[in-house]
Amino acid sequence: MADTFGPVRDASDPGDAVRVLDADRDGGYRKEPIRVLVVDDHALFRRGLEIVLAHEEDIEVVGEAGDGAEAVDKAADLLPDIVLMDVRMPRRGGIEACTAIKEVAPSAKIIMLTISDEEADLYEAIKAGATGYLLKEISTDEVSTAIRAVADGQSQISPSMASKLLTEFKSMIQRTDERRLVPVPRLTDRELEVLKLVATGMNNRDIAKELFISENTVKNHVRNILEKLQLHSRMEAVVYAMREKILEIR
Repeated sequence: MADTFGPVRDASDPGDAVRVLDADRDGGYRKEPIRVLVVDDHALFRRGLEIVLAHEEDIEVVGEAGDGAEAVDKAADLLPDIVLMDVRMPRRGGIEACTAIKEVAPSAKIIMLTISDEEADLYEAIKAGATGYLLKEISTDEVSTAIRAVADGQSQISPSMASKLLTEFKSMIQRTDERRLVPVPRLTDRELEVLKLVATGMNNRDIAKELFISENTVKNHVRNILEKLQLHSRMEAVVYAMREKILEIR
């Protein structure tokens, strides 16, 4: 597909704007299309996304919104699988809307698609419940791939932003030595190995190859980690682990 929201890149290029964490699928697309709500204050950009995604048989754009307030109403009404949403919009911004959408449509997964490369926006978006944070410089192919990956339980973040995120978390850990009164849930040695590899941006397939185990075993380890830590996404698990000094990213 030639259309892009930024420079075209070879998908095999390790410098791609998005490191896609490949979804684990037993084969083929899911039976029901992934229902997507597109939220952006620029009508032309929304229309462009709709046209691009219309070519994907397993993805269906079920609605659009021009700001965060409208996005919350549409999410409550449509109950989409994925919300593609800008960060900075009039009336109600994407980060504030993110929190509200998680309340009215808990099963919806939110991907922030924005031009903002500010660390503060990234951090606040994650805290608000976003599962992905992608810059608008990505290609159209990467958008659809990211939607599928997030729908299948992966987290998505542009590598340039991931680097900033890890730097910020490391600084946060260094600034404080406070410890929680509640004991940190104990992870097994293997779970810690998996979590460290997740933190580097590896997908399940690469983790399986690195540890010489199956992808299903990796998925089970990730599921156990999230259950033990009472978290909802891989990204949240990495944040928690770094904050509690379960692991250290150098």
